[in-house]
Amino acid sequence: MGYRWEITREAVRQGVVGIVRTADAASAVAAARAVLDAGLKSVEVPLTNAGALVAIEELSSAYPDATIGAGTVLDESSATAAIRAGAQFLVSPSLHTEVLRTAHRYGVAALPGTGSVTEIVRAMEEGADAVKVFPASALGPQWIKDVRAALPQAPLVPTGGIAPEDVPRWLEAGAVACGIGSALTRGSAEDIRARVAAMVRESS
Repeated sequence: MGYRWEITREAVRQGVVGIVRTADAASAVAAARAVLDAGLKSVEVPLTNAGALVAIEELSSAYPDATIGAGTVLDESSATAAIRAGAQFLVSPSLHTEVLRTAHRYGVAALPGTGSVTEIVRAMEEGADAVKVFPASALGPQWIKDVRAALPQAPLVPTGGIAPEDVPRWLEAGAVACGIGSALTRGSAEDIRARVAAMVRESS
C-alpha cells in the first residue's frame, strides 16, 4: 500500500479522482473498471452505495496498481469497514476528526470536506492529507486561487459539479486535483472509457 504521503501523491497524480456514484456493487465495479481501463488510476466509491464495500474489495484486488478509495465516510465505523475492504484513502463531505484519526491509525490517507477557509485550516491542523472543497460548483476556480494566495500550502481537491473539460481551469487556479463524478461516469462503459481516455490524453 505504501505510506500515506505516497497514497496521497498517487491519488492526485493525474489531476482527477474519478467518483463512481452508482446504486449497487455490480454497477460500481463496471463503471470503475471502465475508468481504470481507460487510464485513470484513482477511483473513489462513495459509501452511499450499499454495495460499496464489496466493490472496493473487488477493485482493490483486481487493480493492485490503482489507488482505490471510499467516499462519503462519516464516522469511525464506516472508516474502519472501508479500510478493511481495501480502501487506501477516505473522503468525507465534511470534517470528521474521528475519520481522520481512524485513517491515520491504519496508515491510509484522509481527505475531509470543507467549504470555508476556516474549515480548510482546521482540516490541515487535524492532519488532513489533502482537503476536499465541496461543493466546488458554488465556489469556482477564482475562489481556489484566492484561498491559495493566502494558504499556498493547502492541497485542495475541489469536488462537486466539475466537468472533465473544466479540470485545467481548476488546476491552473491551484487545485492539486479535481473530484469528478457523474460528468465522468454517466452512460455506457464505452462512453466512460472514451471520456476518460480523452481526458487522460489531454492531461498527459
